[in-house]
Order: sequence, then C-alpha cells, then structure tokens
Amino acid sequence: MTSIERTAYPRFKRYYTHNELHKIYTPTLKEKKFGLERTIGKTNYLNLIILLKVFQKLGYFPSLDAVPKSIKKQITKELSLPLNQKIGYVGKVTLFRHKQLIRSYLQVNAYNSNARLLVSETVTQSAYIRDNPADLINIALEELVKNSYELPSFRELDRQVNHLRTRVNETIFSETIKKLKPELSKTLNDLLKLTSETVTPFNQLKTLPKRPSRNHLNDLLAHEHWLSNFGEISNYLEHINSAKIKHFADEARVLDAASVKKIKRNKRLTLLLCLLYESRRKSQENLLEMFLKRIATIHKKAKDKLEEIRQQHQQTSDQLLSTFQEVLQLLSDEDKSEKPQEILETIQSTLSANGGLDQLLNQCEAITAYKGNNYYPLLWRFYQSHRAAFFRLIKAVELQSTTTDNRLMNALNFLLENSHRRGEWLIGKVDLSFTSKEWQKIVIVTQNQTQKIARRPFEVCIFSYLASELKSGDVCVKQSASFGDWRKQLMPWDECQSIIEDYCGLLDLPNCADSFIKHLKDWLIDTANRVDEGYPINEQVIINDKGEPTLKKLLARPIPESLKNLEAIISERIPNRNLIDILQNVDYWTNFTRHFGPLSGSDPKLKNPTERYLLTIFTYGCNLGASQAARHMRGIVNAKSLSNINSRHISIEQLNRGLTDIINRYNVLDLPQFWGQGDSAAADGTKYDVQEQNLLSEYHIRYGGYGGIAYHHVADKYIALFSHFIPCGTWEAVYILEGLLQNKSTLQAKKIHGDTQGQSTPVFALSYLLGIQLMPRIRNWQDLIFYRPDKETVYKHIDSLFKHSINWELLRTHWTDLMQVVLSIYTGKISSAAILRKLGNYSRKNRLYKAFRELGRVIRTIFLLEYISDGKLRRQITAATNKVEAYHGFSKWFFFGGDSIINSNDREEMEKRIKYNDLVANAVIFQNVVDLTEVFQQLQTEGYFLDKEDVSALSPYLTSHIKRFGDYFLDLTQTPTQLDDLMVFTF
Repeated sequence: MTSIERTAYPRFKRYYTHNELHKIYTPTLKEKKFGLERTIGKTNYLNLIILLKVFQKLGYFPSLDAVPKSIKKQITKELSLPLNQKIGYVGKVTLFRHKQLIRSYLQVNAYNSNARLLVSETVTQSAYIRDNPADLINIALEELVKNSYELPSFRELDRQVNHLRTRVNETIFSETIKKLKPELSKTLNDLLKLTSETVTPFNQLKTLPKRPSRNHLNDLLAHEHWLSNFGEISNYLEHINSAKIKHFADEARVLDAASVKKIKRNKRLTLLLCLLYESRRKSQENLLEMFLKRIATIHKKAKDKLEEIRQQHQQTSDQLLSTFQEVLQLLSDEDKSEKPQEILETIQSTLSANGGLDQLLNQCEAITAYKGNNYYPLLWRFYQSHRAAFFRLIKAVELQSTTTDNRLMNALNFLLENSHRRGEWLIGKVDLSFTSKEWQKIVIVTQNQTQKIARRPFEVCIFSYLASELKSGDVCVKQSASFGDWRKQLMPWDECQSIIEDYCGLLDLPNCADSFIKHLKDWLIDTANRVDEGYPINEQVIINDKGEPTLKKLLARPIPESLKNLEAIISERIPNRNLIDILQNVDYWTNFTRHFGPLSGSDPKLKNPTERYLLTIFTYGCNLGASQAARHMRGIVNAKSLSNINSRHISIEQLNRGLTDIINRYNVLDLPQFWGQGDSAAADGTKYDVQEQNLLSEYHIRYGGYGGIAYHHVADKYIALFSHFIPCGTWEAVYILEGLLQNKSTLQAKKIHGDTQGQSTPVFALSYLLGIQLMPRIRNWQDLIFYRPDKETVYKHIDSLFKHSINWELLRTHWTDLMQVVLSIYTGKISSAAILRKLGNYSRKNRLYKAFRELGRVIRTIFLLEYISDGKLRRQITAATNKVEAYHGFSKWFFFGGDSIINSNDREEMEKRIKYNDLVANAVIFQNVVDLTEVFQQLQTEGYFLDKEDVSALSPYLTSHIKRFGDYFLDLTQTPTQLDDLMVFTF
C-alpha cells in the first residue's frame, strides 16, 4: 500500500493553530442558515455543520469520531452551542441525507462509475510517463477535484491506482521482452552471476568516474567500450518514456544483484536494460566532462611552462640587451675617425665576446618564439600522451553541430581521416577560418609558395575548439542530457504565443518587441538622468578630473549596549538541547519525515520508520557515517540499516520536499518577520572537502585542497531555501537563479543578492525576464562598462562613466528568441542553469548569447547607476550577503563528523550530504526561533523592555546551547510543546 503521508490526499493535521482553526473551520452566516433550515435539534445541526466544514477541506466525509477535538470545539463554539453538546448520528438514514444535502449545497458529485472511469483513463495515461504511485494518486486527486467529484477513501483510490499502474507496467515489460533476443536476455541475466566470491558484473554498471587524469580517462574509455558491447540499448526502449526509463534505472541502481534476481523476469530484464541505457548515457557524459577538464589542464600546463620559460630567458634577455646596447654605443660614438671597416670589426669583436653571431641569433629566436602570451606552441608536449585517448573518445560519441556552421565538424572529420598519420605535415584542404590568427600562424605554414597543415598544432587546435564548442552548446552529443542540443528542449514558438500575454501580464512586462524596447530605453534614460541630476548632492560617489569614479566605503554601525544585554539574557535563558531531540521536535511540528520511504512509493517496511529516518538524517547531516553513528546509538540501529535507508528510502527530491515542509511551517512564525519580509534571498558558495577520486573534485586555489562548492540560497529570514553541490571550477552564477526557481516553499524571494560572480550580463538579462531582481555585491564596479541609451546622449556630471551605447536593433530582432527561452524555463522545459551554462561561454555562433548579453548590459547599467547613488541599497546588499556567509559557518558547525570530509565519490550522494546538512541546520534554526520566542514572551511578562531594533538585529544562528556529542537515542513518546503558544510574538 502507498504511504498516505507521501501523497496529497487530504487528511487532518496533527494539530491546528488558533489562526488555522478560525480561518478554516468557522462557519459563515450562509452555512449556519443552511444548517438551521435543514435540521431539527442541536445535535443534528452540529453534526451537519461539522460534516460540511470538514468536507470543504477534505473533499470526502470522514467518520465524526475521526474529526479532531479541536475542530469540533471550534465549530461548536462558533455555533454558540454548549461545549458538551452531543455529537454523532443515531442511525444511517440521517447521515445519508446529510451527505446528500452537503453534496447538493457544494455542487459536488458522489464518487461513482463515471469517476472511476475518469481515474482509470487519467492514471493509465500518466502511468506511461510516471511510475511513483504517490504521483499517480496526486494526479487522480487533481482530476477528481477539477471535475467536482467526491474523493473515495484512500484505500480504494490506492487499490485502483496501483492496479492500473501494475497493468501499464506489465504491458511495458511485455513489449520490452518481445523485442529482446535470447542472447541478450542471457547476457543480462549473466550480469547477476558472481564472477568472484562477492562481485558480479552488475556492480560494474554502477562504476563511478575517478578524478580527471589520463589513466582514468583510459579507464573510462574501457568502461564505455564494455557498455557498447551490449549494443544499441535504445532500440529496445523506444516505447518507454524517458522519465520512466530513469525511474526504472534508479530503482535498479539502489538494489544489489541478489535483490534484482528476486524480481520477476520481465520486470528484471526491463530494469537491467534501463540501467544499461542510463549507465551508457552517463558514461558518455562523464567522458566528455573528463575531456573538457583534461583539455583545460593541458592549456594550464602550457601557460605555466611559458611563464617558466620566460623566467629562464630573463637572464638571456638581459645579456642580449646589454650586447645590443654596446653595439648601439659603438655606432653612435662621436669619434668618427674610425673607418666603417674598423667599426664593423669592433662590432664583430663585441658579438664574439658575448657568444658569437650564431649563438646570439639562436637566443633571439628562442625568446621571440614565446613573445606575447602565445603558449600554443607549447601545448603539444602535454597533449601527445592524451592523443590516442582523445581519438578513441570522439569515435565513441556521436557529435553534431547545433548550427549551420559546420567548419569545426568538417575539420574534425578531416582530423579523423588522418588520425593514423605520424608525419609532420598533412595533405589536403580544410577551412580554418573559425580559428584565431594565433592558431592559424602555427597551423598553416607556407613553404615554396605552398600552404601546408602542421599536423601537431592542428590536432591540438581542433580538440581545443571542440572543447570550447561543447561548453557553449555549438556542438552537441546525441541523447545526452548535459551535452545535448539545448535548443531542441525549448518550447516551440507557436506554443509560446498562447501563453506570452498572460506571462507578460503576470510580471508587468511589455508583450511585443517595440513596447519592450521603448520600456527599457525609457527606464535607462530616466535612471541615468536622475543619477546625473542628483550627482552634486550625492556624497557617495566622487568622479575626479580624470573621470575616475570612487565610491565611499560604508561605515559599520556600532552595536548598542541594549543589544549586548539582550544577547547575554538570551544566552542565560535559552534551554540546552540535544541535536537529535531538535530533529524530533521539528518533525513533530512539521512532519517532514512523511516524504521518506522506498522509491516504489509503498509504505516503508521498517520498525519505527520515523525513528529510523531521524537517526539517518542525524547520521548523514552531521557527516558521522553509518558505522561511526551506529556505535553511539545503543543498539537501536546498525550501520547496514542506516546505509540502506540512506540509499533506498531517501533521495535528493525527498530531502527537498522535507526541507520545503520545514520552511513552510517556519514562515508562519512571527519572530522571523522582524528579520525580513521573505521577498529577498542571498546566494553564495562555500567549499567542502571531498575525496580526490571523483570527477567533481577539483583543487580550489582560493581555499586550497580538493573539494566541491555547496551553493546555498538563504532567505532574508535566515532559513536556507535551496542548495546545489557543484565543482570548484564551476561558474557559480549559473545556479544563482536556479535555486530560487527550484524552491517550492511558500517563502518565495523576488530579489536575489550574490557575490561578484553574479554581475554577468546574461544573468542580469535572464533574471529580469524571469521577474527576479538581481542585486549582487560588486567589488570591481569601476572596471565594468556603463552603456548609454544612444551615441548622442551626453551627461553633465557622470558622462565619463559611459563608454558604449546599447544596440537596440539587436534586441528588437531577437525579442522572440529571448521570450522563447524564458517561457521554456517558466514551463519547466529547460532549467535556467542549463541556459546560463551555455550563455556563460562566449560563442561567435550563438545569436542568443549576443541578445542576452545586450539585454544584460541595459539591466546591469541601470543597477550600477542605482548602486553607486544609493548607500541604503548597498548596505542592504551587504547585510544580505553577510547572512548567507554566516549560514556557511553555522551549517558547517553541524558537519563535524569524518574530519568534515564528504567520504563518497558518488556525485548524487555528495549533494545528498549537503541537503542532509541543510535539513539539520534548518531544524536548529526553527527550534532556536521557537526558544527565542518563549524567552521574549517571558521577558515581556516580567516587564522587560524589548526594543524592536534589538530584536531585528538578532540572528537564529545560535549554537552555544546545543549538544552535539554523546549517545544518540530518541524517545518518540515525548512530545514538545504545542506550537500555538510559541509562534506568536508581538510588541
């Protein structure tokens, strides 16, 4: 049976606040009149109104005995009836009549054969795309509500949905098996056979890539070759939706070979095929990612070598300059008595004394070869050991150009045709006009008036451009998620046209190109004129005679004594808490563990599942590891059980849902309202140490050591909204918008603050089109370019800030392209991170890059003008970014186990650790707010004067009262104080 907790099936909450009871279960005058006119006696009147109100909320009729006492009391009180008024039906006839009356009053149809047919059609259609029973139940519920049907019992709906899901899956499995050849069936089953005492080939399907080195690239190529021997798996899965394939693959991935063997044949073989397909697709993506990193490493080594050569040549350069100076002095000597022949002999003598003509010429050639920053001639020595692997790689993947410009692909095909050659030159013609002049100088060589292609630099050049175009999206890989053709994921323009007016109306954007341009131009003109006119009285920015701007530093505000006293009182009064008890309390208040359970969606077959889930969250959220944590849990649970729960019962998506529950409940508390309105958030990354043997781990220059970046979005109310875990070398701004878009809580920020990385023009453009106000902290704002509305515009005071003007015609031409992208993100067709990842890499071919860059120039210029003229704005941005930086230290305080190193090489598991840690941190924030509220209530009762400014300056990032160490156990029979009395705080 599906766990009801993981569905949207309406049910009574564990408890209700006073506000919730009043808002939901207070009968209106019309409802009271309806009840009085159709009942005789107080008991029937009360029965009818209770049924009416709970039906309005639930959509079905529960037993009156199941209705919480708080609801009965609320309704009884609102009807002005005695609190001891009898409730309940004597016979079924009156109950039946009341149900009929309520359905008629609310215009709802009973659950009948038509409703069952509706569920059958809806679920059957959806089951070909989705597999989780909870999702299918939610789809059925939505359809029933939309068509005004009463909801059936959960048991009945669950039984029907699971029957339909099973029937659809059996059809899918049967169709798959029909396509399978006996040889492949045997090969698939052989994956589950032991090849040694404990290892099966099935484990090889789950092989994780190691750090990007040449040897590991060869290992990955060998793994890709092994996977390719199974043939083209996609041919057997053409009838299965891609989302369903991924779900089947995930279901197989979390199982061991012994568990897979127990699955029925048709399903087992289908799951293995899906896992093979996903493993092959992921293997190719890992290959390309490692290729990009190896190319980057090769270029870095060549740059380092160039610098080393320059340092080595410094002494030689000094000697050559000294020799040249001696020669010049001889030639410029005022004594002209010497004959030219004598002067020449003196010069030759000077040159001989410094090594001779040949040696000096060789030294000049050596230095000249590396003048400027052209390190390209040095690339070969670092590339040549990768040569064979790179050729094997491009033969293993199916590369395609995403534009009509095929010059790189033609050059790549020419390269493949000549991959067997080892000579210095290649014979043939190839268009290299897409390469830079620096490359062309060393690739195309003219000898005897004949152009030749130098093989070595040509190979390095083509692989370097291939890496660049893979990143920009100008070259794609078939059936790849990360390197696929992102343009094909965009919503077709004819579909965009049907929703563009509503979308623009929602965000107050002009809905045609001309109005869009006029709005932007007027906005830029008005802002620039206002800042220019206000410059004489603006004490924040100073522009000197040379036109160089300087921004005055904001002074820190002193901490008042009253705030220090309040903090001291809080420190004395706030109760000491065990970390694991905090998790228990917050789960009682929010029920976030309801989202955890098997991937199948069924009820967990665990003893005390809530207890097990809380212990698992504590284990991984504090980075203890299963073995270490189990030693301190008094035999409640063992390491294997904790590990299995983590891998089989808790996914990233489930953790996100749990975090959403905590945020939603936190958002109704009064105290956080003093810290922010919930309309803004800040994003920033912090490094976590990880093991080296994985593809994500990179050496971080600023922090030192290998690791990844936890990129957090933190609300102005201090709670963490969303997090990603990304490689150190990733451009963090890619994820600055995605965190807000992925946040599904009621706390929705429309302003986002970030660090200097957020100043990119494409990010400014996309945030504007998504209705998000990007307001980053910018340290090097003087180096950024301000753009005029047009070339003729001149400003009296701030003209020196502007360097170029906006190309409005470019924006007019590509307005439909811009809107197509943003509507595709809005409808979930593609993620903002995927778009920004491509727009973050310069592309000479990508018209969208140029359009987004131009729009971003407008929005960023407007922001910069506001930034330099408004000290309050800068202070607000600094305060917001300080919160997210404080959150980094706060959350890491709980990540105390395992030397604070994430000890998994699985990228998904690494991200889960960050989500676990966020869940622990958010739970502590929630508990701290509850405890602070109780302290403030006590102080107010005692007559202590609380200053609003002091309360607003506090932070819930308190840790001194929290116990992290010791034995860990839970007593679920102990319940915390009801939240009603601890959520209200007013002055």
